[in-house]
Amino acid sequence: MVFEGNNKIRKKILQAVQGLTNEELNRKPANGGWSPKQILEHLSLMEALIASNVAKELKNPESPKAMKKPISISTNRIIKVEAPGRTVPSDTFKTLCEMKQELHNSRLYLLDVYDSSNKESLMKKSFKHPIFGQIPLCQWFPFVGLHEKRHLKQLRDTIESLQLKKAI
Repeated sequence: MVFEGNNKIRKKILQAVQGLTNEELNRKPANGGWSPKQILEHLSLMEALIASNVAKELKNPESPKAMKKPISISTNRIIKVEAPGRTVPSDTFKTLCEMKQELHNSRLYLLDVYDSSNKESLMKKSFKHPIFGQIPLCQWFPFVGLHEKRHLKQLRDTIESLQLKKAI
């Protein structure tokens, strides 16, 4: 199944935030960076943006064909990538329940785009990634899981730093 890896990572992300209070979820680490809520919001925004871009390119007769890229290296946090403007999270306070719903909605959107797509078009069309260049549409679905895997490490580090701060 195309989404098996994505579902495993999403489950780990939800497990990582389980038990956090809404205040802890929204607290930024002392050393800077995003709060756990902002990481979740970024993931939701990114997934929805990818789904939207795939849907747009599926309708684009001029969408270029592209070679598959080594997208698995996107889990490497040494390589820094600036979050695209539409995926930068807000400072708005949100509850864990709200964030779970946003993640659920973005996943439903991605699944809907995949289910309604022509698999041949997913191989023959692409859109641009800031580092990899043109990526075939078929690779964007596993990319969502790899992107979340990258941020799972960040999420765990952030939660750990907040708990250390709490213990002092």
